[in-house]
Amino acid sequence: MEAINQFFDSVTSFFNGGDYIPWSTPDVILGCEREVAEATKEASDDQRNESIMRLSWALVHSRQPEDVQRGVAMLEASLTNTNSPLQKREKLYLLAVGYYRSGDYPRSRQLLDQCLEIAPDWRQAVSLKKTVEERITKDGVIGIGITATAVGLIAGGIAAALARKG
Repeated sequence: MEAINQFFDSVTSFFNGGDYIPWSTPDVILGCEREVAEATKEASDDQRNESIMRLSWALVHSRQPEDVQRGVAMLEASLTNTNSPLQKREKLYLLAVGYYRSGDYPRSRQLLDQCLEIAPDWRQAVSLKKTVEERITKDGVIGIGITATAVGLIAGGIAAALARKG
């Protein structure tokens, strides 16, 4: 019985995809938006950039696709103005999270590769890359299964039609 439970747990885990990336909440996003608004009025450039990074983090970690897209757009717009390798690494990583959350796994992997060129041993990026690659593999296996099923159904239909004719 234990073996059967383990089998079903592994199948469920395979199809659910077990990433361990944290989620943000609408309250966190709202707080970050207020912080950005305040920083725009009276803060230094560094403080404003830090508050924008926190908002970007909250947006790409949201469960709402429109928030994730907003975060990706903010990060892409700010990436060209980044001089520090550390800031570039952070933005590339957050972009990779955003693309992962959006389901664009190849783009996420590409950004993680760029991130790992800057910091090859960064565990967060290495871990996310592993998750992305597992997801790409899983999607490929599911796609092959769907294709094989469709081909089988078509072949079965043709065989049935030929058997009726004959």
